[in-house]
Amino acid sequence: MHYGPDSVKNHLLSYLPSGASKAFIITGSSLATKTPLVAQIESLLGSTHHAATFANIKQHAPVDQLDQATHAVAEDPSIDTLISVGGGSPIDSAKAISHRHHQKHSKYLFHITIPTTLSAAECTAIAGYTDNTGTKVGIFHPELMPHVIIYDCTFAKETPQKLWLSTGIRSLDHAVESMYNPTAPEAPAKQLCLSAIAQLFEYLPKSKKEPGNPYYITRLQLAAFSSLSGLGLNMGGGLGLSHSLGYALGAPYGIPHGVTSCLTLASVVKLKAEKEEDAQQLARILPYIGQASMDDDRKDALRVGDAIDGLLRELRLDTTLTEHGVNEDQVSKIAKLATKTDEGDLFDSVVSLVRSKL
Repeated sequence: MHYGPDSVKNHLLSYLPSGASKAFIITGSSLATKTPLVAQIESLLGSTHHAATFANIKQHAPVDQLDQATHAVAEDPSIDTLISVGGGSPIDSAKAISHRHHQKHSKYLFHITIPTTLSAAECTAIAGYTDNTGTKVGIFHPELMPHVIIYDCTFAKETPQKLWLSTGIRSLDHAVESMYNPTAPEAPAKQLCLSAIAQLFEYLPKSKKEPGNPYYITRLQLAAFSSLSGLGLNMGGGLGLSHSLGYALGAPYGIPHGVTSCLTLASVVKLKAEKEEDAQQLARILPYIGQASMDDDRKDALRVGDAIDGLLRELRLDTTLTEHGVNEDQVSKIAKLATKTDEGDLFDSVVSLVRSKL
């Protein structure tokens, strides 16, 4: 991993697998057409190393675009490297293409990722995409973990502020839910998550006030890395209820995952505060966000939820489901998608939670 200004220019070529490597760039249309970033990478690679660019990866990585990119890679046997540029969709698409390449050729492709958001997809061995029914599909394999991560604040400067800040809340979602995830070890995962939470609470507001500040951008990139990388291959199943709700709201309703975390995280934390073992873990967060414990785990966990709500208001990221086209008649369906059931205490609690966000 490399981070800091001009990291792409200084390090990208040195991490190609060989002097004859051919790289296929995977990104979205906005980065390719509205910023100079993709052209800069193509120029760095030159004709020696640049095979082609696919710049049509859309939100939630729809399978149609994934199929097109996979076909383009398959047509050129000289390609040995994927370079994903952008947020979670290009990064996950690159993982999925590598998985498909292995299925056909028994070999994974080398993956260099240049994240421009704080979604932290670069930190997992999971490739997520959306099938033709609108369902999120996940593929897990250790070899899908990107080989090289380059956090370059000069690239992240091009990210629209709302996308940048909302994906920061997505990272906060990773870190908070890892605290009560049963597969998350104390070290390094939970220790890194507590550090990430502190950094996100400190630097997201600063980054809002000074969007181009390279130091703030870099601190947030490293916080995003800390929010999820500590789990490594320990992740078993979903991360937590806020993430499950995010998947139920994301692809089916076209809501970006940064925004789904803005909608769900604080309310889920308050729901989890009612469960003793979860409240114990959530209460540990308080001193990392500048608050003193009341020596009551439930009350402390509720205060963590209130603090997240306060952060959302400070960032002007508080929103409702109605603003995103979700109405009362969808509440039970969303709860069922998130809980995998249509009855019981958890289902009823999630119905109430979703209804409260309308």
